[in-house]
Amino acid sequence: MIKFYRFGMVLALLGVLSLGMQAETNGVVKPLAPQPYYGEISKKVMRVLPNMHLLQCPVDEALSRRSWTNFVNSFDPEHSFFVQEDIREFQRWETNMAYVAKAGDVSFAYQMHERFLKRLEERYNFVTNQLATPCSFSENEVYTWKRKDEPWPATVEEQNELWRKRVKNELLASLIGREMEKAAATNKSATSTNSVATLMANGGASTTNSLVDTPEVMIGKRYKQLLTIFQDMDEEIVLQRYLSAFAMSYDPHSDYMSPMRKEDFDIDMNLSLCGIGAILRSEDGLIKVMEVMPGGPAGRDKRDVRLIAGDKIIGVGQGNATLEDVMHMPLTKAVRKIRGKKGTKVVLRVIPAADPSGTTTKLLDLVREEVKLEEQAATSRVVRVTSSLGTKMNLGVVRLPAFYGTMDKRPGQDGFRSATLDIAYILARLNTENVSGLILDLRNNGGGSLREAITLTGLFIRSGPAVQVREISQIATLTVPNSDPTLAFRKPMIVLINRASASASEIVAGALQDYGRAVIVGDTQSHGKGTVQTVMPLGNEKYGSIKLTTASFYRINGSSTQLKGVASDIVIPSLLEGLDIGEDKLPGALPYSQIEAASYIPVSDMAKFVPELRRMSAERLAKNAKYKKYCTLVRHVKDLSERKEVTLEITARRKQMETEKEMRKLEEDALPEDEESALPKKSKEDDGVVFEEATNILADLIDTMGSADLPLETEGDLRTRMMRIFGVTP
Repeated sequence: MIKFYRFGMVLALLGVLSLGMQAETNGVVKPLAPQPYYGEISKKVMRVLPNMHLLQCPVDEALSRRSWTNFVNSFDPEHSFFVQEDIREFQRWETNMAYVAKAGDVSFAYQMHERFLKRLEERYNFVTNQLATPCSFSENEVYTWKRKDEPWPATVEEQNELWRKRVKNELLASLIGREMEKAAATNKSATSTNSVATLMANGGASTTNSLVDTPEVMIGKRYKQLLTIFQDMDEEIVLQRYLSAFAMSYDPHSDYMSPMRKEDFDIDMNLSLCGIGAILRSEDGLIKVMEVMPGGPAGRDKRDVRLIAGDKIIGVGQGNATLEDVMHMPLTKAVRKIRGKKGTKVVLRVIPAADPSGTTTKLLDLVREEVKLEEQAATSRVVRVTSSLGTKMNLGVVRLPAFYGTMDKRPGQDGFRSATLDIAYILARLNTENVSGLILDLRNNGGGSLREAITLTGLFIRSGPAVQVREISQIATLTVPNSDPTLAFRKPMIVLINRASASASEIVAGALQDYGRAVIVGDTQSHGKGTVQTVMPLGNEKYGSIKLTTASFYRINGSSTQLKGVASDIVIPSLLEGLDIGEDKLPGALPYSQIEAASYIPVSDMAKFVPELRRMSAERLAKNAKYKKYCTLVRHVKDLSERKEVTLEITARRKQMETEKEMRKLEEDALPEDEESALPKKSKEDDGVVFEEATNILADLIDTMGSADLPLETEGDLRTRMMRIFGVTP
């Protein structure tokens, strides 16, 4: 227990992701120069990084190269503002950037900022002239919008051609988006009230800039805003960007936080301000939704058009006012526009996760509220199914949106909440209702309290280790509490996961899989975040703080949850499967690794049932017309996320839009429609077909095993038992 609580404060919020590395501007006149004490901050950061980060990578040429790449790409992620001449000039810093920063020299940061500002002014002038030139959309041209892996333009002429197509693409997207938006609003206005669609159809004040301004004016304003943002940046923002490039060269979750950045981090960790209930991150000049929080306005939204992980916010409006473009706006400034007083409305324009090219956008409105703990709480229900053998049975379903737990109170005190305690009560009730099996639904559960992950595992495992934690100097094994030798639930069970199941979810799913206690069903794997971050002040308050990865998780079988996450025994992909969601999609993510397995005794052997369960599921799904349509949708979403080019010919682009509409209709059809279905129509789970098949798999498992209670533990391997009991092996 001492080991358990030792990690309590450090590992409390495992699902929190990095919120980006930009800060709000204050309009300082250029050119910028570092403050005298910035050199001391740089020295401190370069001392702390190699000593306190889990990897302990030295300050060397390899670190310089990674940091240089991060820093250049932080200005120009799509390789379109700089030209190759700029890059060749910057390369004189490539091999010694870390050494220079260690010596306290941050001058390169301000040279880079000044050069980018010059190139940005040139691009703004080009865009302005291009928007004043008539544009035809009849030519059969394509635009490569995904340029992260493309070389920088070799000449200004090559750069101008790239930007001609870029502007043309934005104009075409605006024109067709406007056509579709007006048509959709008109169709919905007859049945919608007090909604964005109604206001738009009636010409109300909540219409977006794209419907007020011409496309040319709207796009011109966007680039003017980008230029103004960089012109107004202060020296703290440039330092933030520079030192973050070093921190993120260790891993994507490490970061330098200037005083202003730290203030915003504290606000987000506290979750005290009212907003939409989403974790946001700056990515390539856009505001990306990393996680939709259960219990928040976005999490409770069950409409067809709603905010999901992977969406990118490009416009924000207050109430019925005109939307403001937030593309390229610093994250903290955009977040302050999204936050607001409780009960007020915010309208968002969003690039859908399913179409990252920005070919389509969606518009939605939310009423700001605080995230309500009660709506993050575990919920349950009982569903009645008939197995393939004709057996009628009741199945318990427990959905856990987050691993919540009060850290400053003990059981019995007023205000104490515990996900484990809530689920224990639920399981006691399900046992009285004679359920034959259980589905533990951890889909979209981004993590939470480590304590709760371990104690929740203890509801299904009588004793033994739950997870291993590796720090720089030691490996600790954290065990489930064994004060109560009884188990809360002993019948067959399935754990549902997807690519958004992270951290604490992966600890529980991995432990139950390793103990042979449950069959894992869902996406190919879970999120794959197996690291822990700690925020360390750098001394003087004006120096800021550094957020470092200081520990990593390992399953009891010795496998890391980093990158690979927890693999499903039976794969039924969700729509997230094809999107850029997961630790393995982040640049510079820490590698997968293994350590020695902990000593544990399996409680059952679910693996022996998996091949037959997988075969029966495949045969069933092959005959399921709804599942075939659903797979078409999953493949389409994956194809969209991998597409690098878009057509600039208007007829082909309109046809593409019609295809998108058909795919959205398939998405609606993928949800159960019958009131007796396991999942209500229009639920916020957008893949009801996955849940339906999970109930079938559990029914097959129960038919195979029977619904009798599982033994408390198997005899297990003799060597393991001897080690556990006597500390020796035969």
